Amino acid sequence: MAKITLKGLRHSYKPDPQEDADYALQQLDVDWEDGGAYALLGPSGCGKTTLLNIISGLLTPSHGQVIFGDKDVTQLPPDQRHIAQVFQFPVVYDTMTVYDNLAFPLRNRGVPEAEVDKRVREIAEMIDLTATLDNRASGLTADGKQKISLGRGLVRTDVNVIMFDEPLTVIDPHLKWQLRSKLKELHQRVRTTMIYVTHDQTEALTFADKVVVMKDGQVVQIGTPVELFERPQHTFVGHFIGSPGMNVMPCEVRGGKAFYQDTEISSWNAASCTDASDLELGVRPEFVEFGPTGVPVEVAKVSDAGRFRIVDTRKGDQSIKLLVPEGGEIPEGNAFLQFAQDHTQVYRDGWLMS
Repeated sequence: MAKITLKGLRHSYKPDPQEDADYALQQLDVDWEDGGAYALLGPSGCGKTTLLNIISGLLTPSHGQVIFGDKDVTQLPPDQRHIAQVFQFPVVYDTMTVYDNLAFPLRNRGVPEAEVDKRVREIAEMIDLTATLDNRASGLTADGKQKISLGRGLVRTDVNVIMFDEPLTVIDPHLKWQLRSKLKELHQRVRTTMIYVTHDQTEALTFADKVVVMKDGQVVQIGTPVELFERPQHTFVGHFIGSPGMNVMPCEVRGGKAFYQDTEISSWNAASCTDASDLELGVRPEFVEFGPTGVPVEVAKVSDAGRFRIVDTRKGDQSIKLLVPEGGEIPEGNAFLQFAQDHTQVYRDGWLMS
């Protein structure tokens, strides 16, 4: 295992990049601590797989360094980086048994057979494959085959990092939760550095200790699930994480106070903001409630989500959503909204103002 450092990293698929738009991956300076569980989260095309391929050695970056521990591995091929990668579609040897699939990486490296047997059975027990060790892999379901891919990464003791590229895409929805829980449990047991690539916020937030959120080849925030939820550093993070996402409204700051359509809004960071244009207020639906005064709105739609209801209110063309617990009172027609000051923040050009 090793700490992974990305230093001044940039990548372009063009031979002679001239401007930021030419880069699929904007400059990154990121540390992945030894033994951590990380997720790369973002929409398709944001640069997640490009970054993963650079770490694994399948791509050489246009600029910057990839460092494992204190060793610069930027120019090293994948087989010299001691990594394991689990892909979106399970890669297994159908003609082999489950046992031989798990043993293959060890036998390929000349590990003594007694150690192979011990390690294979240990990993098979961890991932619930013991009962199928003698079965041919061709007869397994998609989740069973993906467990083999996972097991082949775990069976080696010399890996610096295990990387997962959308590993649950082909898994039935009712099995995804089980495999996510299993991955989290395995990480806590083996403490190998793991990097999980996904566009699914639920997968990222339930697996990772820290999540790297990406947009247009740029890292917009690195943080714990709680930090991403409660203090989005960019409005994109607020939109992308949470269901429904963060409310974002145009605002003004005058004399250290935030105003939305001439209604003063209590915000924890407004006092430190200079008067400026292109400002927005961000507040999650969880931190909005009906009150006797506040922002005047009209209740437009109510959707039942089980333990709570999602209420869509309108002020002109602006939609403002809030969550009302089951049994909570919802006014009809006109109402007022109040925002929790500690969770209402001002953004400029998308970025949180400090």
